Amino acid sequence: MNRLLLFLLLLPAAILGQSKDIYHPFTGTLVLSVGGGPTLGMTDYTYFNLDYMGMASLEYFFPTYSKSSLGIRAFGAYGYMKATDAALTPVEVRTDLLYYGGALVYNLSIGEVFFPQLSVGASLLNFKPKTEGGVVLTRTPAYETTELNVNADFGFRILLTKNLTFNLIGGVFISPEDNLDNLLKGTDKDNILFGQAGLSFAFFGDADEDNDGIPDSKDMCPNTPLDVKIDPFGCPYDEDKDGVYDYLDDCPGTPEGVKVDRSGCPADTDKDGVPDYLDICTNTPRNVRVDQYGCPVDTDEDGVPDYLDQCPSTLPGVTVDKNGCPLDSDGDGVYDVFDKCPNTPSGVQVDSTGCPIKKEQVIKEVPVPYEVTKEFVLSAGASFRSGSSELLPAAYTELDRLAAEMLADTKSTWLIEGHTDNVGKAEVNKRISLQRANAVLKYLTGKGIDAKRFTVRGMGHEFPIADNATEEGRAQNRRVVIVRLN
Repeated sequence: MNRLLLFLLLLPAAILGQSKDIYHPFTGTLVLSVGGGPTLGMTDYTYFNLDYMGMASLEYFFPTYSKSSLGIRAFGAYGYMKATDAALTPVEVRTDLLYYGGALVYNLSIGEVFFPQLSVGASLLNFKPKTEGGVVLTRTPAYETTELNVNADFGFRILLTKNLTFNLIGGVFISPEDNLDNLLKGTDKDNILFGQAGLSFAFFGDADEDNDGIPDSKDMCPNTPLDVKIDPFGCPYDEDKDGVYDYLDDCPGTPEGVKVDRSGCPADTDKDGVPDYLDICTNTPRNVRVDQYGCPVDTDEDGVPDYLDQCPSTLPGVTVDKNGCPLDSDGDGVYDVFDKCPNTPSGVQVDSTGCPIKKEQVIKEVPVPYEVTKEFVLSAGASFRSGSSELLPAAYTELDRLAAEMLADTKSTWLIEGHTDNVGKAEVNKRISLQRANAVLKYLTGKGIDAKRFTVRGMGHEFPIADNATEEGRAQNRRVVIVRLN
């Protein structure tokens, strides 16, 4: 019995070392408990009989924010102990028991509703051994019927509501004497085992309304949703420190200091898909294609973005005007890059190199007759690398012939349309058809023809001239059409 008592005394200290910061529902509470259950006397009588005892207690648990909770208890108990032995006189003894005492109480939080409990203390016992007929038993020499007992119990509290628990405990009252059955026999002392089932009601406790493990008095975010990971102050974590809690953050890895929207994602003011903190061009108009830096794409790298560029296929290194077209400083119709006589006076007729035509040249010039082209179809299969907009040498001869015709008739205007078959995504087909049309434009303007005379379109697969269900038909549909407008 002494070893059991030592174990019960040391158990709280062993468990305390395992605690961590959490909310304990018994912290700072005053608890009223009532209960009742069986008693079993361990006395000099051979046979033990169950009897009963009721108990009421008042406990106070000190404030704590760990799994462990320590409190003090004052209690009172009243009941009976019964024992029988046919070889003794009287055959049966039933002892009235009245206890007043106190104890240290230890509670451990396991989960949110289950709390193992251990208590150790002392109590003042007033007892009266009686016969089966209720006659008070005495003995010579007389003994004191009031004594100091050691008491200990172990059990469980089960949380029913925020303030109410159901309790199951078992314990022992250890007597220093051998008088509870009025029989002095041997060297063993009398002890009483007991069990109790009851209810406890807690007053004045520190609540945890959002059940996040942080009491309301310390919770800086008292309305945190259930199952959200929180910091020691009861607030949801914000790992990237962008002001949006992790459980609401659609972009949890945002660099520190970056401005974010309500979803925790970096702001994108111009809605171009590039966040402001990476966007060099933060005021790009809507629906304009941009590069990785958020700036409008400039395919020919002439300094004029494609959405403003009227000559999107300018050769590299050529100086352009605000519309993205090569400069023609003297206004003679020949771009400066091709103009061998860049300062020709206004109104002077020039040749294809931008130099004035001499009178004798005009007189001697004989118009070269040519057949006027109304429409020319350039097969994509023979004229472009597969899946590419790069022109093949096979296309040069026909394009050179068209270029000569265009140079001869400087007032003519032309439409260049790119077409594909229906294999692949529509937006991809649209893009490659425009790229191939622009490749033809780039070749023709490279011959000195004004880009303003051309209209370029990427038609994708929307206007087939043959059946896309056959390879032969798809080959015919992959084409670039050059149409004379006037």
